[in-house]
Amino acid sequence: MRPPAFWAAGPDHPAARCLAPLGAAYGALVARRMDRPGARAGCPILCLGNFTLGGAGKTPAALALAALLAALGRTPAFLSRGYGGRTAGPVQVDLGRHDADAVGDEPLLLARRAPTVVSRDRPAGAALCRALGADTIVMDDGLQNPSLVKDLGLAVIDGPAGLGNGLPVPAGPLRAPLDRQWRHVAGLILVGDGPPGEAVARAAEARGLPVHRARLVRETDDLAGRRCLAFAGIGRPDKFFATLAAAGAVIAATRPFPDHHRYRAGELATLAAEAQRLGAELVTTEKDAARLPPNFAAQVRVLRVRLAFGDAGALRRQVQGALAGAP
Repeated sequence: MRPPAFWAAGPDHPAARCLAPLGAAYGALVARRMDRPGARAGCPILCLGNFTLGGAGKTPAALALAALLAALGRTPAFLSRGYGGRTAGPVQVDLGRHDADAVGDEPLLLARRAPTVVSRDRPAGAALCRALGADTIVMDDGLQNPSLVKDLGLAVIDGPAGLGNGLPVPAGPLRAPLDRQWRHVAGLILVGDGPPGEAVARAAEARGLPVHRARLVRETDDLAGRRCLAFAGIGRPDKFFATLAAAGAVIAATRPFPDHHRYRAGELATLAAEAQRLGAELVTTEKDAARLPPNFAAQVRVLRVRLAFGDAGALRRQVQGALAGAP
């Protein structure tokens, strides 16, 4: 979905005020569900989640966390609900057999780095992760899902976006009231700079929670001077377009789509024709590329990014502490 503009306009916006009672009711339901007791998976579970709807950098954070675990000598596996995919699971993602329609786009990115299980039944998915040899599970979503005990929960916050107007869906972007979500996390990963994110960081620090500051770093460095038609169907397409501009690309046009957008043949044909008319290359994100037909993806340049932490040692120490404290 595309976030409505009033989510960032403040809690007094007329639309937000009109929808606030519905948001309060929905948020209360989600909060009560979050408080339910979960089951032990038989190995430590580290969960990355969002307080809000929309993208914040959770998948790059999950990849970075798995790399950290591997460096610590652990054998991680990813567990995902597989948002947008039709497969209920539990099933291990097979890059040679599955596509985004089957398992969702994010699991395809995760499966390039470590075994990845898609399962709407999280305990069943955790059991499959263990059967595949994992001694640690990284959940790249599921903060609001109570079915499993998390040994470490970290909320990923987009610095420029923060928490929007601070109201629950549909009045705002929060999945549940913020004061009910704090108790389920042991720290923040703050991605990028911005006053909204800094406000959340101060609130976390006031609760004694560590804030791990990070930024997305380009792994594609051959875009300078290239004329691009940039398109993206992610939580914040503008962030992607700004990253391209910062890389020195010449942005001929931008085409934003809703998060997790499934590109139709007609849309792809229009993008290709427009790029040809502009004398530009098509450029998109890794997550979008995972949703493209292979023959079209071959025509598109992909901007690859990774998450770099300002103080990786602080995150490593927190992870080590969580692993040591897990039963």
